[in-house]
Amino acid sequence: MIAAMAIYKLLFSAVFRRMPAELAHRVGFALIRGAGVVPGVSWLLRRWLAPRDPVLRVHALGHDLPGPLGLAAGFDKDAVAPDALGALGFAFVEVGTVTAQPQPGNPVPRLFRLPADRALVNRMGFNNRGAAAAATRLMARTAGVAGARPCSRVLVGANIGKTKTVPESGAGADYAASARLLARAADYLVINVSSPNTPGLRNLQAADELRPLIAAVQAALRAAGRPRLPLLVKIAPDLADEDIDAIADLAVELGLDGIIATNTTISRPQLRSKPAEVAAAGAGGLSGAPLKPLALHVLRRLRARAGDRLVLIAGGGIETADDAWERIEAGATLLQGYAGFIYGGPLWPRRIHRDLARRVRDKGFPSIGHAVGKG
Repeated sequence: MIAAMAIYKLLFSAVFRRMPAELAHRVGFALIRGAGVVPGVSWLLRRWLAPRDPVLRVHALGHDLPGPLGLAAGFDKDAVAPDALGALGFAFVEVGTVTAQPQPGNPVPRLFRLPADRALVNRMGFNNRGAAAAATRLMARTAGVAGARPCSRVLVGANIGKTKTVPESGAGADYAASARLLARAADYLVINVSSPNTPGLRNLQAADELRPLIAAVQAALRAAGRPRLPLLVKIAPDLADEDIDAIADLAVELGLDGIIATNTTISRPQLRSKPAEVAAAGAGGLSGAPLKPLALHVLRRLRARAGDRLVLIAGGGIETADDAWERIEAGATLLQGYAGFIYGGPLWPRRIHRDLARRVRDKGFPSIGHAVGKG
């Protein structure tokens, strides 16, 4: 394992770091996908990397998961290879963000690294091939069509956003269209109203705007015959406390299953990178280590407001098992990573799960679920 980590660090510094960030992502993802189609490789990876310690098992969103750590939306935007990613040791994978209509996203370059901060800046703009295409791929995993191969399925959530060309007044219908398409393809659904890269999207986090949007998605799920499909909302780390409280209250009132805390931040807090490097990255959402205090504050605020009435999924700056454990103690049932995976390499999810299991035992808890909110 130490040798594999050293190889990844060498590849990152000698190869990936020299590539434009988006190209490096495509190359890295292609390697993961390629490994997944080699006969027997996915099975071997799962045998080696999947969480197996019983103390890590979590029941959430109506499913039994082998561990709490999943991959956040943004890595597999088009639901191309969630099972290959799951073979690396993630307990669940969230695909997207997908929109009702295909769209190219913002002009390139639109993804940047800040290695000194172990951070990323993106202004991707929901580039994807549309909800219908994503739904077809996800359905193929279980239906045996479109060239799909039998595999061990990882739990897959679908993250949906607003099509850029749709006005805010039409957001409800736009989200509902994606929900109808993905209702029978995904294991849970996430309403993303917190990306900073689609004009006006964050306005939808206001309770009076969010209420009809959630209602429209819930109606779409009922119409699709999946009224009990777990439904969550993903929020920003830049909200005022009263807005966090209002969203928590609304989520409980409308019967949402949970909240993901958080998306990227538009702030640039205490960065170590050179000002010129930060300026070159420009506008967009910041993810990675600098996001930790903001995301943790939102998580704690949600837990204080909603208690255990909502499943809280923590993301934003989770790099180590210490970070992960802090989120568990603060009230998170599940965890998500993205930048931590980019900088940590393919063995990162295994390392987090392994070290979390040690902490559960060291603290004397019978399982990780018993530690939620005990900080």
